[in-house]
This record gives sequence, C-alpha cells and structure tokens, in this order.
Amino acid sequence: MTDKQKYMKQLSDENHLISALAIDQRGALKKMINNYQDEPATAKQIESFKELVSTELTSYTSAILLDPEYGLPATKVKDHHAGELLAYEQTGYDTSAPGRLPDLLPTWSVKRIKEQGADACKFLLYYDADESEEINNQKHVIVERIGAECKAEEIPFFLELVTYDAFISDNSTKEFALKKPHKVNEAMKEFSKTRYGVDVLKVEVPVNMTYVEGYARADIAYTKKEALGYFKEQTQSTNLPFIFLSAGVTAEMFQKTLRFAKQAGSMFNGVLCGRATWADGVKIFATKGEEAARKWMQTQGRRNIEELNIVLQETATPMGI
Repeated sequence: MTDKQKYMKQLSDENHLISALAIDQRGALKKMINNYQDEPATAKQIESFKELVSTELTSYTSAILLDPEYGLPATKVKDHHAGELLAYEQTGYDTSAPGRLPDLLPTWSVKRIKEQGADACKFLLYYDADESEEINNQKHVIVERIGAECKAEEIPFFLELVTYDAFISDNSTKEFALKKPHKVNEAMKEFSKTRYGVDVLKVEVPVNMTYVEGYARADIAYTKKEALGYFKEQTQSTNLPFIFLSAGVTAEMFQKTLRFAKQAGSMFNGVLCGRATWADGVKIFATKGEEAARKWMQTQGRRNIEELNIVLQETATPMGI
C-alpha cells in the first residue's frame, strides 16, 4: 500500500466511502455570523464555531476539512478516528479582475500542510470551461504545481471545482441551470488528465435540482430523463474518484439529490458536505451562545449527519483503495 493509499484509507469509512464534513469556510462563515449580530464576527468567534463543529460532529464522519487560518484549533479537538484535510487556497477571489483567479495561502505549502498533520491537501478552483484560454491556462498551471507538490509529499490532492459562467452573475438562475451540466462535466474531464496529479475531485452535481421536473419550484430547465442523463455523463467524464459538495442546499434536498444520482447510475464515492449539515447552528451560536449551539450540534447536527450517512451507504460507490 502506497503512502497516498494509507492517507485515503484514513479519510474514508470502513466501506471505503468518503463521508466528510467541510468547515473550511472563512468569508462565507463570517457573513453567516454577521447576519445575526450587530458587531462584525471576530476571529475568535469563527475559531470557536469550527471547534464546536469538530468536537461534536467528527465522531460521525470519516474526515473533516478545515482551513489553516481559523481551523487549526479545531484540528486538535476532532475525533481521532476522523481524517483531516486542509485547504490551500485563500478565501474568495479578486472581484475587480476577470477570471476569478485563485491565490494560495502565502505562508503555506503542501509540505507544511502535511507537517501540520493533514491527510490530504484540498484546493478550491472556480472554473468556467468556456472562458478564455489566457485565463484558464493560468488556472491549469496552478493546479499542475499543486499536483506536483502533493506527488512529492506523497499526500492526496483533492481538487474542488466550482463552476460559473463569466457572463452570468447569478448561478441560481434558469439561464445558468441550462449551462451547468456542460460546465461541470467539462471541468471534470479537464482535471482528470494525469498531468494535474489530482487524486479526488470534489464537485457539484451536474444540474440545479430546483429546476428538475418533479423537484422544481416552478420553472423547469430539464426533464427528469435529461437530468438523469447528465448525472450519467458526469460519471463517464472521469476515471478519478469523485465526491459531491452540498453547495449550501438543505440537508433534505441534498439527500434527495444523492438518491437521484444513484437512480441515474452515478458512481460517486461520497460527500464532503458543509452547510447542509451545520448551517442552521450558526444562528443559534450567534444569538444564544456556544452552549445552545453545542446542544443543537449534539441533536439536530448529529441527526443531519447520521441521516446523510444512511443515504450515502445506499447510494455511493466504494473506492478501490
């Protein structure tokens, strides 16, 4: 067994599925807390919330994804059975320049991520397969560099792909929903190439489920048959293990989505799920304090994960580790 395989085993459950919890949000988590209080969220508050999630919920997950900026205290209180991923990217992107170009954390490297005790490096890339070659080449080079670093350190590389369209500002629209299957599946094809050294793709589902026939709130962008076909195409677009991100949908909708993916014949290997698990705890944390939030994590937060784990065992495909 190679070093990478040993790390992958640490990150997955006994059935070789990844049931991981994401709490590497930084700017997004700050905004969530700010919604419920007058004063801006402090670094200590953000650290404390991450510690709370790690303490109370990692007993029920195969791994946790954290960030080096606010998440290091949380790495020390996670369940010892849970694996650890650390994010390598700076949060957000420069909105004044085109291309949503990423930046690496300036005082971190894959070597340092490994030395910190992480079992994998995670990097988030915003990607539009139809953007200019000049912009996308810059992104390809960054991913190649990280892949080379991970290969040198013999640690798994999880690449998180979040798609967009350079000419559509709102991803929740029907206009973007119609383009999403192409955007998601083309991005997966590109970064499955061996030159990038990616071990696991963390990806969106290829459709916006709120526009799928039978799931739609009102307008329909895809028939059920079309949507099932896009999930099937997604599996065919990569030879790498791939896991789904929850993209901020509710726990209930995420579970329905995984069942739909299974129905389509998707061969996804697990989830790295964040807000669908813990988002409702943020309001309680900000308005009622840490102990009230802890009780929420021990009850509803735990229930969200355990229900998701049941769905995962029924729908996901084990990795060949």
